[in-house]
Amino acid sequence: MSRIGKLAIEIPQGTDVSVSDGAVSVKGKGGELKRPLHSSISVSVQDGAVKVEPADDSKLATALWGTFASHVRNMVQGVNEPFVKKLILEGVGYKVALSGDSLELNVGFSHPVKIKIPEGITAVVEKNVITISGADKELVGQFTADVRSTKKPEPYKGKGLRYEDEVVRRKQGKKAA
Repeated sequence: MSRIGKLAIEIPQGTDVSVSDGAVSVKGKGGELKRPLHSSISVSVQDGAVKVEPADDSKLATALWGTFASHVRNMVQGVNEPFVKKLILEGVGYKVALSGDSLELNVGFSHPVKIKIPEGITAVVEKNVITISGADKELVGQFTADVRSTKKPEPYKGKGLRYEDEVVRRKQGKKAA
């Protein structure tokens, strides 16, 4: 039994959840999200709440039960209040700029790295802090990870892109004789 799957997902005021053609769609003030359903999972909307249940007694259905409940919960939460991730750029001469629909990173390479911002995500750059937000939790997390992977923080001086709450373990380096 899934502890997460058993809980009903409350639908806030101003949010519309519908199930049709094997997909769940959630509309709210922050946009619209749609996710296809697996055949082993059934989703129903009743009395202002969403109920996710396994369609059969297979091992796959019980494995996907809590996963799809979390997906639907994240969709409902995302269309009401966007998910936000922040990246901090550290390093002498390292810069980031927003140019049109892409991020331009100068992170110690011989050329600037340009990363296109996907649809449904907004990026804001203030000094060396990149704030990425959007309704889709999965898309926000993946894009943030892709940006961070261009220059991960190194352990000696801590230069590179790191998450706001990430702690970079520092190494001592060489000792003078």
